[in-house]
Formats: sequence, C-alpha cells, structure tokens
Amino acid sequence: MILANTVVAEDNERRFSGVRRLYGEQGLQQLQAAHVLVIGLGGVGSWTVEALARNAVGKLTLVDLDNISVSNINRQIHALDESVGKAKVTAMHERIAQINPACDVVEIEDFISAENMAAVLAMRPDIVVDCMDDTKAKIALANYCHQQQLPLIVVGSAGGKLDATRIRLADLAHVHGDRMLAKIRNQLRRDHGFPKASDNKKSAKFGITAVYSDEPVEKPAEACDTQAGLTGLNCAGYGSSICVTASFGFIAAQHALQELVFSR
Repeated sequence: MILANTVVAEDNERRFSGVRRLYGEQGLQQLQAAHVLVIGLGGVGSWTVEALARNAVGKLTLVDLDNISVSNINRQIHALDESVGKAKVTAMHERIAQINPACDVVEIEDFISAENMAAVLAMRPDIVVDCMDDTKAKIALANYCHQQQLPLIVVGSAGGKLDATRIRLADLAHVHGDRMLAKIRNQLRRDHGFPKASDNKKSAKFGITAVYSDEPVEKPAEACDTQAGLTGLNCAGYGSSICVTASFGFIAAQHALQELVFSR
C-alpha cells in the first residue's frame, strides 16, 4: 500500500509539474484543496471543467440535466459519436478520471432552479461558475450567491459571436454589449436590491464577475429556420463557433484559478 501511494504521488507530481512551476508549490496545493461547482456543461461549461481538471483542482461538482446530442459536436468537448445519448455530467466525469484520477467529482444530473438551489449549494464550494443559458435561473443564482457570500463567475451570451478576442472580464454592474447580462443586471437591481446605476458616477460593483463579449451578434444565415426565435445555439437560434465558446470557458476557468490561488 505504501509503494502504491508513493507511485500515485510521483505520478501526480509529474502530471501537474507545469502547474507547480507556474503557481508555485503553495498554489498547487491550494488548487488541489479547492472545490469548484460548474453549472451547465455545454459549449462553454464543458471547456471550463476541462481546464479546471487539467489544473489540478481537487473537487469538481458538475450540474446539468442534458444528454449529449449530435448537434453538440461542433462546440462541446465531451461530444463525440461514441458519447451521443450519454448524460453530460457522466461524460465529463469520465474525462476528468482520465485527466486527474485524484479529483473528487460529484455529478448532479439536474437543472438548477430557485427551488433546488439551496440544496445544490449547501456544500459551499469555493467558487461557482454559471455557464447556463436560463435567464431566470441565472438571476436566482446570482441573488442566492450574493446573499450567501459565495464567489460567482457568470458567463454571458456566446451564441452568434465570431471574434474570440472581443471577450472581456468585468463586474456584472459594468458589462456592456450583452443583452442577456443587461437583463439580469436590471432585474437584480429592480427585484433584489442590487446597487442602481447613477447618472453622475460609475455604478457600484455587484461583486459578481462576468465573462462577456462586446461583439455585436451575427444573425443566423437565411437558410436557418428562425421562426422559433433567437434563443439557442443551434440552427433555430444563433449559430456558434467553438473558437468563441471554448474561449469563454477558458477565461471563466482562468479567473477561477486566479481567485483560488491569489485571493484566498
């Protein structure tokens, strides 16, 4: 048993030697002791989880009710022919096991809502990363995390965007060019007492970091059926590029890593 544990320790040392050289021994230990909860494992969230696992994060809680479909293949890292039909939380869990076997993975095969939020977040992760596209749930989550003083990173709209270099990080109060995040911000101010905008000075921060793009949305091609409205990332809504969605996910993960190592 002692020999086996030594082999595992040596393997982990080699596996994450690059992380150690970048963040230092203490930084690596902080990442290995950290717990991040990621909600939504699609074109953004699957890449966020991948990056966190490859940076030695010790515990990951994955929240999503969807199964992988063929239409996910253009932008989601777990979407392959062999994984179509599989639960996204399970597919990501299997990837993490191959990347970082020491990572403690919790699967929650459910959508988050105001009704189950307290139960899902009862474990009090070090950081919550919101990669969902449900505006109502995003508002409830932002308000709950604010009340509970849980660090939150919220991701804005990635659909219909072509230029990954237009992705930005800002406090949610200061985001511009993202209609979904603007709606969330307005409702948090109106219904939940978040600081309101002022005509004379910059708005007070919400304490919630947002990942967003200030690029104007590219409308779907005429060949697409837009009768259902522009709500998703498939052909019935906005199109999507892995170059953009993955970049959103990586930037969210990068900010989480910075917070875990340098702000605790």
